[in-house]
Amino acid sequence: MACSDTEKLSLDVEPYCDGDLSGCAAAMEKERESYLSPTENPSTISVSASIPPDQQGYDVEFDPPLENKYECPICLMGLRSAVQTPCGHRFCNSCIKKSIRDTGQKCPVDNEVLLEEQLFPDNFAKREILSLSVRCPNVGCSDKMELRQLEKHLSQCKFATVQCPQCLESVRKSHLDEHKSEQCIQRLMTCPACAGSFVYANKQSFILFDTSNYSLTFGCHVKMPRNELAQHMQEFTQMHMRCMAEFLRSQTLNSCSVPSFATHSSSDERGASARAPDSCQCRPELMNLRETVLELEGRLVRQDQQIRELCIHNETQKNQVTELRRKLSSLEEATRELEAQQYQGVYVWRLENFSLHLRNQEAGQPIVLHSPPFYTGRPGYKLCLRLHLQTPSAPRCSNYISLFVHTMQGEFDSQLSWPLQGMIQLAVLDQAEGQHHVEVMETKPDLQAFQRPTVQRNPKGFGYVTFLHLQALRQRGFVKEDVLLVRCEVTPRFDASLRREGVQPRGSEPSL
Repeated sequence: MACSDTEKLSLDVEPYCDGDLSGCAAAMEKERESYLSPTENPSTISVSASIPPDQQGYDVEFDPPLENKYECPICLMGLRSAVQTPCGHRFCNSCIKKSIRDTGQKCPVDNEVLLEEQLFPDNFAKREILSLSVRCPNVGCSDKMELRQLEKHLSQCKFATVQCPQCLESVRKSHLDEHKSEQCIQRLMTCPACAGSFVYANKQSFILFDTSNYSLTFGCHVKMPRNELAQHMQEFTQMHMRCMAEFLRSQTLNSCSVPSFATHSSSDERGASARAPDSCQCRPELMNLRETVLELEGRLVRQDQQIRELCIHNETQKNQVTELRRKLSSLEEATRELEAQQYQGVYVWRLENFSLHLRNQEAGQPIVLHSPPFYTGRPGYKLCLRLHLQTPSAPRCSNYISLFVHTMQGEFDSQLSWPLQGMIQLAVLDQAEGQHHVEVMETKPDLQAFQRPTVQRNPKGFGYVTFLHLQALRQRGFVKEDVLLVRCEVTPRFDASLRREGVQPRGSEPSL
């Protein structure tokens, strides 16, 4: 399915549905949640937040659907702060300025020379767009209003949801206080026994272990949940042994007593028996206690030495493991690089568990997959594939497979001529009847997608937004044993086999 002229001529613009894909989904979600003021007119509606300078068009559900004349050719959404060019085309203010900065001073539609100072506000289009009817995006709300009234409605809508600051769960704004006090699993509770505070999610473990006897015996006064006692005993063995040694030493010293001697009335008996000892006489039990204390102290010294040796040994092993992991990672990277160089420009990508990706796509989740890298030869260009499963709500390309080629930084870049020139053939393979879906395209040297990449993977790609409809994917044998096969053949310009018999290039559909 060929795209319109507007799509074909905006090849090197980073539109909302493609381009730098790492932030695409986050940007869509941020736009959907924020719904900043749709007008700069203070008399129409109060502005609660400033509009970011790079904000794209209105991503809202228009009812009736938005007419093409009010749609930005770059982001494919409703015109926000509409501006018009001297050649008569309308764009979002931020979209066209970003396009001029990134891709050159030209109109993305007809490639006419266009300077930023030549843009002028289209107040007529702005008024008409703000008067269009839109639906409330909150689930359960069926209200419709003019676009200019949307922010005011969202601030009062009873179906609006906010994130609980404690458990991060989404709840209705009107139910937030009740949720925080009665339903949130991270709410604070008070123990009826000790009046201590604890988190509701941890209520099962909030049963304090009674350590009164333990403390009297060994001198450890730490309290903890019962399920943490075994770990505490294991981690603080030395401390407990020292406490025991101190306890036994104190018991030994306190148990020494001076015996009393009977006094006799007669002086003769007193002179004969006055042989009182100079030191205390300890019982045999106390001698045993003293020996136990000395043994425990010696054991502690030996354990301290063993622990120091084990710590040194453990640190050495940790460093060795880190070095081995680094070497393994380096070897794996070198192996992958060597494998990529063996493809000679023909690469078949196996997408396994494809049914899971289809289920996520049907649920409205954006699916973006990147293939392992491959080379066009040795030496040759390093490339990779990018595949999108467009969601049912994607504008103009809903339920399509989008397929693109990206250049990557490779081992032979300094030996090659840039930009990349030649023929690229993309195909989704029919694994049942062999009736493959094939498209062929010529490279375009003036696009950034084919320049020598300055980062690991060129953020600009080249390919087809509407490569194959998912309905056709289900009707034929493209998926077998839950595996989809995508084939790419790249023939650089210096290769004599540039044109292959029976294959005609499809019209240049834009890479996004």
